[in-house]
Amino acid sequence: QLRLVESGGGWVQPGGSLRLSCAASGFTFEYYAVAWFRQAPGKEREGVSCLRRDGGTTNIADTVKGRFTISRDNSKNTVYLQIYSLKPEDTAVYYCAADYRCGDTYRHWGQGTQVTVSS
Repeated sequence: QLRLVESGGGWVQPGGSLRLSCAASGFTFEYYAVAWFRQAPGKEREGVSCLRRDGGTTNIADTVKGRFTISRDNSKNTVYLQIYSLKPEDTAVYYCAADYRCGDTYRHWGQGTQVTVSS
């Protein structure tokens, strides 16, 4: 069974950093594109970034450019989202998703991890 599990969320003060993890089981992440999304209360889900199978990054939201970095550790079958200089408006549930390519739809989703940025 294909499964994605996010972790690493929590509460952090503005200006702080977090690293979110997305661990896969039942399939090999190396052969998939993996994207991160987020959804803030009362708002639509927003695409954050997508890591292609070739290692390149695409679909980076303007609101996170320069602050969010996506990376992959194939030995751990895990994709990471490193977040710097967190702002209160980054507060959201963060989800990872996977499919054969970066695009508008993804077949596999995790359950999400909450990130709260406040003082």
